[in-house]
Amino acid sequence: MPPELIHLLLTVRSLVVWLFLLTAAFVPLERLFAVHRQPTLRPHLLADLGYFFMTGLIPSLILAFPLGAIAALSRQIMPEAYFLWIADLPIGLQIAVAFVAGELGFYWGHRAMHELPWLWRYHAIHHEPERMDWLINSRAHAADIIFTRMCGLSFVYFAGFGSPGAGAGNLVPILVLIAGTVWGFFIHANLKWRLGWLEHVLSSPRFHHWHHSRVDHANHNYASMLPIYDRIFGTHHLPAAWPPSYGIAPENQPEVLIAARGRQS
Repeated sequence: MPPELIHLLLTVRSLVVWLFLLTAAFVPLERLFAVHRQPTLRPHLLADLGYFFMTGLIPSLILAFPLGAIAALSRQIMPEAYFLWIADLPIGLQIAVAFVAGELGFYWGHRAMHELPWLWRYHAIHHEPERMDWLINSRAHAADIIFTRMCGLSFVYFAGFGSPGAGAGNLVPILVLIAGTVWGFFIHANLKWRLGWLEHVLSSPRFHHWHHSRVDHANHNYASMLPIYDRIFGTHHLPAAWPPSYGIAPENQPEVLIAARGRQS
């Protein structure tokens, strides 16, 4: 069997395991602590499951080469002493530095997805649903996932992690990606959980639900984990209430979505 096919099958198997674990965790929680009472079996569920596997397969296949090139480039343009200093840091501190760097890249990549029309036409697919649950996290165009993940991980690599000779730091980008992905399912979930003072440090479902609001707050709360970046760059929005509705207002819908609805009707 070709190695590429073996890799593909192993990736699919890992996605099936992840889907089982996420379903086992979030479905009961959303039943017990729902913001909005809504059925688990819903319209577009099969399509969203398709997005789950697509966004798990395609970006990993496409990003391997450009991220490898970025890692090699970072070794060329950054002083060797810097990489030695990073490698000597305790692993916990390395992970913290990588999260801060990666979140900065993700923030600006995500913000670009909203503010640049040619990118918004891809990202709008993620904002189209008019209800929120954990599976909405992976409902995205492959170009959306590739671009934002590229932005976030590029900052991680330029911060000194994941490049040849990084030692334990080679695992840091993987840890950042896994933690960010799991947290993404959490903040999309239909969970009426508030984190108290931790909401000033970590994003919460309420924080991200406002990002999906149908009213004029979708261009806020871009951070996936660290809302401090929204405070720094003036995009933080966190009222005490929950959004009254979700989705995209008609005036903000890109033509590609309008055309797709026309073909379906």
